[in-house]
Amino acid sequence: MHMPKPNENRNSRCIILGCGGHGRVVLDILRTMHTYDIVGFLDSDTSLHHRRIDGVEVLGHPDEMMAIREEHWFDCAVVAIGNNGVRRGFADHLQASGIELVNAIHPSANIAQNASLGKNIVVAAGALVCAHCQIGDSVILNTGCIVDHESLVGTATHICPGARIAGRVTLESGAFVGIGATVIQSIHVGYEAVIGAGAVVIEDVPPMSTVAGVPARLTHTANATSQKNSWLISELDRAEQIARTTRQTDPTPKPVS
Repeated sequence: MHMPKPNENRNSRCIILGCGGHGRVVLDILRTMHTYDIVGFLDSDTSLHHRRIDGVEVLGHPDEMMAIREEHWFDCAVVAIGNNGVRRGFADHLQASGIELVNAIHPSANIAQNASLGKNIVVAAGALVCAHCQIGDSVILNTGCIVDHESLVGTATHICPGARIAGRVTLESGAFVGIGATVIQSIHVGYEAVIGAGAVVIEDVPPMSTVAGVPARLTHTANATSQKNSWLISELDRAEQIARTTRQTDPTPKPVS
């Protein structure tokens, strides 16, 4: 049996999964929010256990999470791991364990009132999310990035600092947009694709591929013809439908190389 919360009037008690560089950013955001009491970190690096990171103790391994919860009550968590697939996997595990996933949103971020946000999202300082955007679970919107109107950002995507996503862009699940990259309007970026730092994307990007340069060119493509993972199917069907609708309704011409 889990011990009850000691005081229902207190802030929710939050654990941070991952104490690397991104974990420190998440800690700073949560402290700035003043919404959660930070219980500690969990991390798979045993050399860090029982050390303090920015004044917060690393309580143990993620595999020990339920035992740690018995001793140090927490009712919510943020997965602060940069790798998209690993972050998504831990988020699924936490939800299956009945632990609520919450968002870490820096007060200086600007998010439109009609934007839609999932769970376990990190929005860093200075990020901008414009009208009618949809941001999926476990997304990282890093420092100073821009996501313009009606864009769809799929599960476990990472948009790096200073990247600019124009209106009506679709980023499928697991995509990675490098620091300072630009994606023009109505582009469709496939699942687990990588956009290199500083790239300017003016054409759709295939799934599981890498593009780089100005304008962005294909540099690598993995085998994306195998059966899609079950977790991708429903989201990709929705993303493909949105992309088709966008192409039919957006008359704005795209620049050509």
